[in-house]
Amino acid sequence: MTARLRRALASITAALCAIALIPAGAQPARADNPIVQTIYTADPAPLVHNGRVYLYTGHDEDNSTYFTMKEWRVYSSADMVNWTDHGSPMSVATFGWASADAWAGQVVNRNGKFYWYVPVKNRTTGRMAIGVGVSTSPTGPFTDAIGRPLAENGEIDPSVFIDDDGQAYLYWGNPNLWYVRLNSDMISYSGGVTQIPLTTAGFGTRTGNTSRPTLYEEGPWVYKRNGVYYNVFAAKCCSEFIGYSTAPGPTGPWTYRGTVMPTQGSSFTNHAGVIDFNGGSYFFYHNGALPGGGGYTRSVAVEKFTYNADGTIPTMTMTTGGAPQNGTLNPYARQEAETIAWSSGVETEPSSEGGMNVANIENGDYVKVKGVAFGSGATSFTARVASATSGGRLEVRTGGPTGALAGTCTVPGTGGWQAWTTVSCGLTGLAGAQDLYLRFTGGSGFLFNVNWWQFTGAATGGNLLTNPGMEDGTTGWQVNGSGTLTAGSGTVRSGTRALAITGRTGAWNGPAQDVTSRITNGRAYTTSVWVRTQSGTPSAKATLALTAGGTTSYLQLTPAATVNANGWTQLSGSATPSWSGTLSRAVLYVETTAGTDNLVIDDASFQ
Repeated sequence: MTARLRRALASITAALCAIALIPAGAQPARADNPIVQTIYTADPAPLVHNGRVYLYTGHDEDNSTYFTMKEWRVYSSADMVNWTDHGSPMSVATFGWASADAWAGQVVNRNGKFYWYVPVKNRTTGRMAIGVGVSTSPTGPFTDAIGRPLAENGEIDPSVFIDDDGQAYLYWGNPNLWYVRLNSDMISYSGGVTQIPLTTAGFGTRTGNTSRPTLYEEGPWVYKRNGVYYNVFAAKCCSEFIGYSTAPGPTGPWTYRGTVMPTQGSSFTNHAGVIDFNGGSYFFYHNGALPGGGGYTRSVAVEKFTYNADGTIPTMTMTTGGAPQNGTLNPYARQEAETIAWSSGVETEPSSEGGMNVANIENGDYVKVKGVAFGSGATSFTARVASATSGGRLEVRTGGPTGALAGTCTVPGTGGWQAWTTVSCGLTGLAGAQDLYLRFTGGSGFLFNVNWWQFTGAATGGNLLTNPGMEDGTTGWQVNGSGTLTAGSGTVRSGTRALAITGRTGAWNGPAQDVTSRITNGRAYTTSVWVRTQSGTPSAKATLALTAGGTTSYLQLTPAATVNANGWTQLSGSATPSWSGTLSRAVLYVETTAGTDNLVIDDASFQ
């Protein structure tokens, strides 16, 4: 990101800081739009998977005067407010037959894989064609699924919808609208390419352009709700608005229903994505709201909405407030530094320890994380940092980037931007649920990088587990029942290590930790642990075995959830352990409801 944009962000954060000063509890935290500030993003395509929203976007290059796009990006969120940057898992270079143009696409999940349909320019023909990337993880990396175009007619903006009967449809087109019926392998299709008639009844009436009599322009987004098929699309270039049509079936006949989002903002295009998540409906779009933004330097935003009683979509306007937070963020579990609600000045880059890290930090830059649940109080703060210079200071603040100071960690020079070390500092006055500001100060130039951070609480709050991030190998962990524990770097969620168990002979066998001396009778505890398998798709859960007065009871700490080898699944829940007599042993462990699949765990918390 250019220095001009980095510094100009400061000019639009003052209003956001004023919003943050509203007393805690007065209203739920809301997303800050645009939701990504470290780069320009466009063409949002959201996907709900395993309790998170994964957001796939394009990337407008800085200072672009055309749709100069070389790669796609991925972000994810569990609360619709704080978004984790997963970097770029796919680019034009992924497709050896393509020459340019990482334009608007969409990802769907099927067959244990994730398929990313994108338009790129075929080097041989010079025309736009539809390519397919594939991965076993929602965050990639993605590879070319078939080594050639899936379809090619010079048109763009693919969207995929899988109907209740399992039939998948690929839609795309500008200036026309097309579809094919995909086979179950998602990388081939049966029958021919079919053109959808663009009638004025189906897609509205455009005035002033006899060659294009309907409003449909590009960017179809097709989905089904309560038996009705919706096609949300960009309408009437070149000051696009978002309109939509509905149909009784996936191929029509379509009936135009009106405007979803009228023309606004400083971008002459728009592109929509619509999902339901945790009981709410969300509308993603893009605009030119960031400094330096415009028609070729766009940014993604999101609004929450409610369908009208008759199923129609209400008209929405662009806001800076965005969607309300869905839940809170747990500061006592390790959090990636690139999990951000709003930032000023910083950028992100791939980390040598896996994932991404916050980089290019200068004096006065900051990161905001919203709705952080500190509970009864945090007592210390730990961060993973690196510096090729003399470092600087990491300030922990609330109320704004220059708000109440809870503590300051000194970051030393480490000998390199990827030479990581851990720093900690004490805290005061940090309790309840509030927005967190990590402010970076020091001398001139770049100061240091940050990979992850984590808070520790008092005895009544904070993570009670030893070595919760598995960075110290098997320290603090044991086997419940039978099996072998190993700490490795091959499959990790964050940091450099995760904990694997092999050789389980019973479903109740699993990685465990003795918490006998750390729990209080009748107190509620929240548990979180990330789990995946080496193969198979068992149902897993976290359990607490309590032995008191010679009797052992079992308390389920988290609901059971399906886990697999394609990505990490978070097991989380709250429970209140209680017992009669003297507690002689309390063991927290991860198990499966059936089977003996090998498990891997990472980033655990019990607080």
